[in-house]
Amino acid sequence: MTTETYNQALLTLALAGIDAINTSASQHKAVRTAAQESHFLCNWMVESLKTKRFSKLMADDLTAWISQARSQGAGAQLKQRLTCIADQYQQVNNSAIATGTGLKNLLTGLAAQEWVVVTDTDIDAKLKINSDGKSSLIISAKEFNQHIVDEKIVKPISMYIRGDEKLVARLALEQGVLLSQGNKKTSLIKHHKTYVLIPDNLHSSLCLLCLDLY
Repeated sequence: MTTETYNQALLTLALAGIDAINTSASQHKAVRTAAQESHFLCNWMVESLKTKRFSKLMADDLTAWISQARSQGAGAQLKQRLTCIADQYQQVNNSAIATGTGLKNLLTGLAAQEWVVVTDTDIDAKLKINSDGKSSLIISAKEFNQHIVDEKIVKPISMYIRGDEKLVARLALEQGVLLSQGNKKTSLIKHHKTYVLIPDNLHSSLCLLCLDLY
């Protein structure tokens, strides 16, 4: 028996939520407002959580989204979030680009946009990088050289980033790569956040979403 991954559970939830709101919309002649859509999805999530419709891997995400919808209404962007998740995770699932190759293409793309990209220095203590005000992305040489085998990421790789994370997420997605959410506390580079890449994109929590495209 194959254990369901977080990605599979998340995609199942997102597709079900989209189907639920589309089915509901087809049964109502009047066009729903964003607030009404948010209210519908919030109720749907509450019911799904109560009945344990989805994997327990989804419990924390559902709880967080319900809380956001209750406090922010349409500002929680539930419909956009589910659509973004479905599109992003399916795109990565269908990508023919090896993750190691995708990472290298990402770095090339950022360098072309005048980012400072560093992969030839071992990072094992807190450092300060002088990038003359430019955006920067640093990967420890040890991880870059040892955690990619046959063009595939085989062990987690930490990227220390200072710059537009939305741009990085979009370029990474084009290369079939998902980034973790940024974490400033774990960064070894001053003024940078840590973003982690995982083998086969099998993160255990929600990746950095390209919500600005929705």
